[in-house]
Amino acid sequence: MTRTRLFASLCGLVFLLNLARIIFAPLLDVIIAEFTIGEATAGLLVTLTWVGSAAPRLPTGWLLTKVPRHVVVLSSGAILAAASAFAAMGTSIEHLMLGAFLMGIASGVYFVSANPFLSELFPERVGRIVGIHGAASQIAAVLAAPLVTVTVLVDWRLSLWLIAVGAAVITGYTWLAARRATLPNAGADDRSFVAGALSEWRVIVTGLAIVGVASFVWQGVFNFYELYMQSKGMSPRASSMLLTVVFAAGIPAFFVGGDLADRLPKVPYLLGVVGLFSVSLFVLTLTEGLIGLLTLSAVVGVVIHSLFPATDTFLLETLPDSTRGSAYAVFSSVWMLTQSLGSFVLGLFVEQGYSYDQLFQIGAVFLALTIVGLAILERAGRLPN
Repeated sequence: MTRTRLFASLCGLVFLLNLARIIFAPLLDVIIAEFTIGEATAGLLVTLTWVGSAAPRLPTGWLLTKVPRHVVVLSSGAILAAASAFAAMGTSIEHLMLGAFLMGIASGVYFVSANPFLSELFPERVGRIVGIHGAASQIAAVLAAPLVTVTVLVDWRLSLWLIAVGAAVITGYTWLAARRATLPNAGADDRSFVAGALSEWRVIVTGLAIVGVASFVWQGVFNFYELYMQSKGMSPRASSMLLTVVFAAGIPAFFVGGDLADRLPKVPYLLGVVGLFSVSLFVLTLTEGLIGLLTLSAVVGVVIHSLFPATDTFLLETLPDSTRGSAYAVFSSVWMLTQSLGSFVLGLFVEQGYSYDQLFQIGAVFLALTIVGLAILERAGRLPN
């Protein structure tokens, strides 16, 4: 029961941490008016949150070889509470940017430390636990815009204050739950960051080869999804609704994807999910009309969000106790950096005159060819499993 309570508190914490990464996007129009800035500066504000999320992942991996997992997890909650309060008190755009960057750092510290911790808390059902945890995070993506819509009626800073107060309360509860729980000692032998990561290079490279291109393509797809839907004749309101459908479909996908990751062979399942993503994305480019786009948006949302718990389950179950924290931190860092470039690259090609349909079709075909090659290697026993 005590571990269950600890897990429940972590689900609350991950909700706030993911909310912190995306809260600035729906606030941009208000922030532009408040600080009299342009779209480029506003875009930089959002980017800094994700840069902050990527920046601490390698250092956190090293820290996990020196400090217990739960201590690092608790520190991420404390950072989030302080950073959100700092951002809420921002009197200049520079002040707000620094707060956004620090809020991103909190999420990066959390995800690198919490995922190995969860796999060691519940080693007999890693996929299910990671799936539920991911669903709690995904709920934040669905609720961010409605939360901002309500809070701006009072003050746009209220959403940041809510994150700060919520993070402080839940971090305190998590600390109490961790004190009462019998914590695992599985990471006690993970004491050499470089050696641990290097010894698991085949697992890291395999994971990146399977999901790296898919997440790169997905970053471009979802960040331009509203504009893409508008290019298909949808109104701005309908386009926004379709993006919400994509994210909402991710909530059950995390649950189901995590369960399937526990039951099915890890690498074939990952290859299958990426293959389905390539097919659904290609079909999306051939679809017109609200009903068709609504259906395909839900399908794409379910498939791509099934990939994330499957990926974490593969890494966390395959890596041994002695290298899990170190190797997972390296994988997470490279994975985050790889996918963060997707929107930038897609934007460059769109500016060169390529249509969204053309670019998404190219991405889908390239994904399919990659999966075929990896499937051949898997059948030949050349991939770790």
